[in-house]
Amino acid sequence: MSEDTIVAIATANGIGSISIIRVSGKDALPIALKISHKDNFVPRYATLSQLFNGSDELIDEALVVYFKNPFSFTGEDIIEFQCHGGVAVANIIMQEIINHGARIANPGEFSKRAFLNGKIDLSKAEAISKLIEARSEDAVKLLARQLKGELSSFVEDIRKDLLFMLAYTEVSIDYAEEDLPTDIFDQIQKKLDSITIKLVNTLDASKRREGLIEGFKVAIIGKPNVGKSSLLNKLLNFDRAIISDIAGTTRDTIEESVKIGTHIIKIVDTAGIRDASDEIEKIGIEKSLAAVEESDIVIALFDNSQKKSHEDNKILDIMNATDKEKIVILNKSDLDNTFDTSVLSDFIHLSTKEDINPLIKKLEDLLDNNSHSDEMTLISKRQVDSVSQTLFHIGESRQPIQTGELEFFAHHINEAIENISNITRPYEHTQMLDVMFGEFCLGK
Repeated sequence: MSEDTIVAIATANGIGSISIIRVSGKDALPIALKISHKDNFVPRYATLSQLFNGSDELIDEALVVYFKNPFSFTGEDIIEFQCHGGVAVANIIMQEIINHGARIANPGEFSKRAFLNGKIDLSKAEAISKLIEARSEDAVKLLARQLKGELSSFVEDIRKDLLFMLAYTEVSIDYAEEDLPTDIFDQIQKKLDSITIKLVNTLDASKRREGLIEGFKVAIIGKPNVGKSSLLNKLLNFDRAIISDIAGTTRDTIEESVKIGTHIIKIVDTAGIRDASDEIEKIGIEKSLAAVEESDIVIALFDNSQKKSHEDNKILDIMNATDKEKIVILNKSDLDNTFDTSVLSDFIHLSTKEDINPLIKKLEDLLDNNSHSDEMTLISKRQVDSVSQTLFHIGESRQPIQTGELEFFAHHINEAIENISNITRPYEHTQMLDVMFGEFCLGK
């Protein structure tokens, strides 16, 4: 445990019913006893207490909860003061705690201590961080699964299989005279296949759902004056984008957030895609194409009242080239049809001046499909990189195991173990030795 006792206000800034000040460390209890003038606190009981400053003046009346180590979030003694809300009261109490020897916690230090004391692993620490920022109900559900330990168990199962392979390989290299199962290398090949399938599926699922935490990104594309800005304004229920009959009015991407069902999505209204001579407009069109690449869903608009143009063909080419989720809209359906609908498939008739509920329903269905799944999902680039590197080394290990180059095989499996372990807790070489000497009774 750290020698320092740390303190921080755990509730958001502002005025509210209560504020919570959290203290962690060996002096948490003595400090609480001093400022409350109490003799003791019963662990895990909320005690109504008066709090006093160094001059014995009453600061506030608050609930005090004592979490005795190791049965606390950090694994250290923790005291929580639940005082009346407001910035002033909480700051006065925190300053009094500092006066008695505590220091202000660094960002993330409570979670860091929880990790160092074995109360949480890195996957749970990341889930806590993301949960605070979660912007949809589905994101909360996903992160709650990780807090429960779902990703930790997933990683641990893969680690065990990889340690099994490494241990048997090391035995084959260093203890060739020992009796080993005759089918051991067939078992290793099967485990490699199984792990590869699991990790590939996890990466694919994570790619499909990467917008779940930050908010799915939806790009609106189309030629100038097709109704992109009108659609954005309709979705937002206010005039965010300027609407004009002049082509090229929207020269830059406009990004706003809106709630669709249980999801928060980021909608990007892009500059109309056409052959522009204006340099600034060209930059806007380039940004539009980049927005498509960065989006989870692409909405393409076409004008029901006009014949298909060269610019429309460009939009169709973009839609055919992308592997993103797509929604095709034939806008201005309140006007006579001139557009050749045979070039469109599975499109929605719409008028942005009237009802856009068919689009909202389609969006909600797509978002639900990307969110509701029991597949394992990674929640950070760090986790994705770790799984990608694990897969790389498993792939590199296949040739050496087939040719009997066990040292090279062991090297890649060791790298795979280290990479997958980075998701939860760094790998220690002694874990492999435990498997070797525990299962095989070597050195008897």
